[in-house]
Amino acid sequence: MTPEERISELRKQVNYHLYRYHVLDAPVISDAEYDELFRELAALEAEHPELVTPDSPTQRAGAEPLDAFEKVAHPAPILSLANAFNADDLRAWRTRIGRYLPDPEMALDYVVEPKLDGLTVVLTYQNGLFVQGATRGNGEVGEDITQNLRTIRSLPQRIPIDPNSDLAPPPVLVVRGEAFFPLDKFEQFNLARMEAGEAAYMNPRNAAAGSLRQLDSMITAARPLTLYVYDFIFWEGGEIPAKQWDRLALLRQLGFPVSPDNQYCPDLDAVAAAYDGWIEKRNQLNYEIDGMVVKINDRPLADSLGFVGKDPRGAIAMKFPAQERTTKLLDVQVSVGRTGILAPAGVLEPVEIGGVTVRNATLHNYDEIARKDIRIGDTVIVKRAGDVIPYIIGPVVDLRDGSERVIEKPTHCPVCGETAVQPEGEVAIYCDNPACPEQLARRVAYFVSREAMDIDSFGSQTAVLLIEKGLIHDIADIYTLQRDQLLELEGFKEKKADNLLAGIEASKAQPAERVLTALGIRYVGGVVAGLLLDALGGIDALAAAGQDELEAIEGIGPETAVNIITWFANEKNQAILQKLRAAGLNFTVEKPESNEKANTLDGLTFVITGTLPGMSRNEAKALIEAHGGKVTGSVSKKTSYLLAGEKAGSKLTKAKALGIPIVDENGLRLLLTS
Repeated sequence: MTPEERISELRKQVNYHLYRYHVLDAPVISDAEYDELFRELAALEAEHPELVTPDSPTQRAGAEPLDAFEKVAHPAPILSLANAFNADDLRAWRTRIGRYLPDPEMALDYVVEPKLDGLTVVLTYQNGLFVQGATRGNGEVGEDITQNLRTIRSLPQRIPIDPNSDLAPPPVLVVRGEAFFPLDKFEQFNLARMEAGEAAYMNPRNAAAGSLRQLDSMITAARPLTLYVYDFIFWEGGEIPAKQWDRLALLRQLGFPVSPDNQYCPDLDAVAAAYDGWIEKRNQLNYEIDGMVVKINDRPLADSLGFVGKDPRGAIAMKFPAQERTTKLLDVQVSVGRTGILAPAGVLEPVEIGGVTVRNATLHNYDEIARKDIRIGDTVIVKRAGDVIPYIIGPVVDLRDGSERVIEKPTHCPVCGETAVQPEGEVAIYCDNPACPEQLARRVAYFVSREAMDIDSFGSQTAVLLIEKGLIHDIADIYTLQRDQLLELEGFKEKKADNLLAGIEASKAQPAERVLTALGIRYVGGVVAGLLLDALGGIDALAAAGQDELEAIEGIGPETAVNIITWFANEKNQAILQKLRAAGLNFTVEKPESNEKANTLDGLTFVITGTLPGMSRNEAKALIEAHGGKVTGSVSKKTSYLLAGEKAGSKLTKAKALGIPIVDENGLRLLLTS
């Protein structure tokens, strides 16, 4: 053999034995024999450094540190799931989806998988070679952590992993999985950190997330991470099995690590039984789970059911019962929300619940406190609802010694000192001062957030600083900020000031749906804002709408309608709207013109990726739709054009693989004039 041929053969053997050892837990050679193969490979690569490739097993030790993570656009949305907490919730889910099935009573079978409590990862292979790994991010765009993922020994660098497999590697394959710390390795890892004088991680999930977001992959390589893969996102030129159970089998055939605890369930009763069984064995598993995922086995049928918001109907997460502990309630602190709600939170004697140290817990509201007779100094039962948000169930009255103090409703805002009010019929108590610094800071932070106006370089600390310096008195004042004002502030240099002002200016192009969301009207988030504007056409029309007109819109209930009417009736809010209108924000939904030019892109479907030089993605989307085109989130054979800007990610790769025409911003403008 030539050195190149021997290196290739050794890589196949070493990768295969890594798979047998780390994935199957069934090695077929001794450690000494494996070490001999690895040493021979390392020696040959040292003699021939020009033959070293990224997929070599010798490269799992990590690479040079990165300056920052690049953004990666996923080829399809990486969605989360709605939750169920017991068998009744499970059956309610089955009843709901029955309305969308060909026959509501049709028999369904299911696959149950562990709901791993780690970090979701998206893995991309080209011609069988692992080329990119990313975090889930916001579901559309994640962070490129390829170098860190390469260090995980259970992740196959090439597929199929078995050198004798008959499976041909697809040109492009994208799969989804979860990276995590095995519990036994996590305990050893934490012990080593403490012995070295370093802080221990509180739970395996934080350890996994922290390890995979290291800019220095050599740090990641030293940590005992592993992963399980559980779904296909995209397979070019291949037939993804229709059944989820068969998909898991195919993933195993390719060499991916797949949880051995997955279960096939022929009916819903079997799912309920599996849930009970998993609750009993959850503490016997060698990885952290907070529930199980229930998927309809027939995936095309499941996909046909569509979504509720961003949650697919064809699967649901069954969360385990929250874990409870008792501890002391030391004090009550009051925070001010962006709508002025004075929210009580309990300050607790620290207690560990489900691997997390809990120091604070919600008390919901003061009526609830009085109903449960919770007092400062009580021993209280604390619960983590859905294993996420700690709250106080109630006091252990038998342990009182007489020193406990009754919790009084606040009479004044703890921040601005204004008198607190409790509207008739409501349990919430409010600070009624719109100029309250804390309330205003939260409103501004929400207004500029990614979910609302998405203003770059504008975080919550900037909001607090601008309010403290008297430059912002309401959300509309954001659009009156001047460069010289910013340069006088501590921490603001020319570049930072220019970036902030550029972000503010760019936000003026956001569609009316975003503007309405950013106003912070109670119960009016992004989805509801879209429903309202689709029906009424603009914010001014919404302001003039009555109760009956609002409730006639599908998805709008009486409470939401009342909040909308009350918000627009407020004179101060009307003044804010006037200032936002004067700043040039969009108040109406753009409708395509009914002429020949408007239909230039009629029948064409676009996908947008990367950063465009002359317009935002929202502007490009609006431009395409105004000319009769359609914009979707993922590339497929039905895509007519990929509109690609700078730093285009996997969507560009996929479009090239499928032979889809790719245009830049200038190319789009040519299409509009053709």
